[in-house]
Amino acid sequence: MKNWEAVIGLEVHVQLNTITKLFSSAPNRFGDDPNTNITVVDTGQPGALPVVNREAIKKAAQFGFAVNASVEKFSKFDRKSYFYPDSPRNFQITQFEHPIVRGGTVTITVEDEKKEFQIDRAHLEDDAGMLKHFSSFAGVDYNRAGTALIEIVSTPCMTSAKEAIAYVKTLKAILEYIDASDCNMEQGSLRVDANISVRPVGEKKLRNKTEIKNMNSFTFLEMAINAEIERQIRLYEEYESDEPDNVVIPGTYRFNPNTKQTELMRMKERAEDYRYFPEPDLPPIVLTQEFLDTVKATLPELPQQRFARYVEQLGLSEYAATNLILDKQTADYFEEALTYSNNTKALCNWITVEFPGRLKELGHTLSSIDIPAVHLANLVKMIDEGKITGRIAKQVADDMVQTPGMDPVDIVKNNPDYQPLSDASAIEPLVEKVLQDNPQSIEDYLAGKKKALAFLVGQIMKLTKGKASPDIVNELIQKKLDSKN
Repeated sequence: MKNWEAVIGLEVHVQLNTITKLFSSAPNRFGDDPNTNITVVDTGQPGALPVVNREAIKKAAQFGFAVNASVEKFSKFDRKSYFYPDSPRNFQITQFEHPIVRGGTVTITVEDEKKEFQIDRAHLEDDAGMLKHFSSFAGVDYNRAGTALIEIVSTPCMTSAKEAIAYVKTLKAILEYIDASDCNMEQGSLRVDANISVRPVGEKKLRNKTEIKNMNSFTFLEMAINAEIERQIRLYEEYESDEPDNVVIPGTYRFNPNTKQTELMRMKERAEDYRYFPEPDLPPIVLTQEFLDTVKATLPELPQQRFARYVEQLGLSEYAATNLILDKQTADYFEEALTYSNNTKALCNWITVEFPGRLKELGHTLSSIDIPAVHLANLVKMIDEGKITGRIAKQVADDMVQTPGMDPVDIVKNNPDYQPLSDASAIEPLVEKVLQDNPQSIEDYLAGKKKALAFLVGQIMKLTKGKASPDIVNELIQKKLDSKN
């Protein structure tokens, strides 16, 4: 890669969580029996007329304001013709010439560097159905046909898979915060097409690009982008004497997770192939200034605003704040826990590190396993108040995962092993024993090696199985060591 640079642009397709579809009254629900959430509009019956969903327009406008874009007062729909079994009308209704959103900026920290990525446009369109393949036949489920989509098209402004992933994760967070979509990638609510080209470092002209379609996993998206970058570089280096336009041919690719390579699906279409023309059955969308002002005024706190508050007001590190804000459920859980405890750093650590580590193998999150935020806050408060030690807290957390509805206060009360040892007269003999058994550590401490103190404390905590009060242990050891100085 040192002699080459990648140029990446992304098209992010997001299903809006409207109650009904974009142009019909059919329910917008995932998981129902095939071909049950359909009307004559969704299946393209002759004479069926579309009616635009007002809520979809509002959500598109919210997104535009959330990324500091221009929300257009005038936009309109166009027909995009293509023939495929999952498109019952043989055309898609989209916004080609006059999209509802133009421009926009997404600010992201990638590997400790703050970067801005530009959005070219975002437009409304309806989704296609789903092809389902079986052992001896294929079927089409039109339940998804007509679902409201917003397609967010970036400029070719990214140079690595890491930047692309960070960009999509930030878009996902923004869309979740404004409640435009659940962004469930496994269910197809958020899908990404990646446009990729490479060129020698220093070259300004864009070379031919390829498109990888329908990525619905961050892991596979990163792998696919890297695989395609490597493929194009190999081709250019193998045929370095050929004209670049003849080396990498524009095409539409899929990513094969088994081979970890991109595979050609078809040659790339051009805009002319889709035969765009104005949608005759829908009038233009004309938005009033009053409507736009209302939408803008009712925007919720956005991820970057939360990030700034967490860093500037709550004192969290940028890394910790980023881990919280990129998942709205996690950030909301943190917000609720804050109403019961003001130890922001401890809450953040338990929410983003300790519990996820315990829950990952179970396939759960804090919200899905139903550990109430007040219970987590109670755990932190018991540590802060010296009622349990950090070591006991980790054992209590294990029990909370096993019995999600049980308050840690009750867990500690019902388990004698979790009662902290805070009687100095009981701890002092143990301190004497540890000091007697470790004369070298005493000499090291007196010689200025501060780590020796931590070692001695650790030995006492080991003897008490983590139950001794760290404050009392430190006080007793320090007092005895100072008497030897």
